[in-house]
Amino acid sequence: MENSEVLVSLDIGTSKIKVIIGEVLNDSLNIIGVGSAKSNGMKKGAIVDIDKTVQSIRNAAEQAERMVGMEIDSVVVGINGSHIQLQPCHGVVAVQSDDREIGDEDVTRVIDGAQVISIPPEREIIDVIPKQFIVDGLDEITDPRGMIGVRLEMEGTIITCSKTILHNILKCVERAGLQVSDICLQPLAAGSIALSQDEKNLGVALIDVGGGCSTVSVFENGHLSSTSVVTLGGENITKDLSIGLRTSTEEAEDIKLNHGHAFYDLAQEDEIFEATTIGSNATQTYNQLEISDMIEARLEEVYAFAEREIRKMGYRELPGGYVLTGGTMKMPGALELAQDLFQSNVRIAIPDYIGVREPQFTAGVGILQFANHNAKIQGKELQPAVAFTESEQQPKRIKKSQSNDSEPKEKKKKQSGIANLFKYFFD
Repeated sequence: MENSEVLVSLDIGTSKIKVIIGEVLNDSLNIIGVGSAKSNGMKKGAIVDIDKTVQSIRNAAEQAERMVGMEIDSVVVGINGSHIQLQPCHGVVAVQSDDREIGDEDVTRVIDGAQVISIPPEREIIDVIPKQFIVDGLDEITDPRGMIGVRLEMEGTIITCSKTILHNILKCVERAGLQVSDICLQPLAAGSIALSQDEKNLGVALIDVGGGCSTVSVFENGHLSSTSVVTLGGENITKDLSIGLRTSTEEAEDIKLNHGHAFYDLAQEDEIFEATTIGSNATQTYNQLEISDMIEARLEEVYAFAEREIRKMGYRELPGGYVLTGGTMKMPGALELAQDLFQSNVRIAIPDYIGVREPQFTAGVGILQFANHNAKIQGKELQPAVAFTESEQQPKRIKKSQSNDSEPKEKKKKQSGIANLFKYFFD
């Protein structure tokens, strides 16, 4: 357990806020807790009500805490939106050590040097992603530590965002009683889970269809090339159903989740359900085929806008095809509709971890994996993500007794190991 680390990701979405607790042990990620709450203060991917967003973050965090019996102290926050900009950067430093061996300090200096660029006052740098390191002219190095050299260079991508939007997000997280240990770009995070290295090298489009907006990202030559946001998502399908069936938004959402089908040709006419007409107690009977027509039309529009964004980025053909993820992709028929429209190789990406095997958790799990990997490359330490009570040197328990004599010995051993982990971090 000495080599393990507990990280927590926070994915602030338009329809749901997800908190995922992961344990990293010897570069292997284990998901140990998940919390999900309805997002009340967001619209089209942006915060419109700080108080409601704060409460939603608290609800999701408390749910995750109850699952693992720990108190969350800090989180890695995922950030997304049309305000994100990518620009290339380049840094050069001389290796300082007497034996010319490249160490953590040299890597930190070359990354810091790459950030010395002019950016507008309303924008802020949130991360620098190294593409390659160059040691004395030798390129395509992923980690130069331990190598001998005189001149160290780094080519990478600087990620900037709107200072106002970033500060509003951080304010919500801090008011929810959490510290921000790191900030992570969600398309990069989702790509680390959803895409294979071969797909990234060939050229692939990652389309993350969320509740209020959809993120379109293109990866090429192993790295994120461009990203954009379309302000259409699953909530637009819900609104269409609400208008078409003349029912409440809540009932339309329930119908979409339980009876919806995104591909008209495969929808079942014999799947029948009832919907309450808004403003009265009267109910009307519908079948899956009737609502499939509405769902298909709206989702087809989402795909068409995503394709248009890919064309704007300058891509006509992507050998790696299209990878779909996000909560809306859980709907039956979403994959078949995409295959019919794109006329290319298309698949849906789902995290392969117990408890989060749904496309809505791709970004949240990706944040954990990417933040851990990126911290190692850049030589920075993430804050420990959970707190304990000082008197007991033990993770704080929620609605659970501190010990139970009837517990199996193996279980007690595991808890003792976790206690040692927190003692190691905080002493």
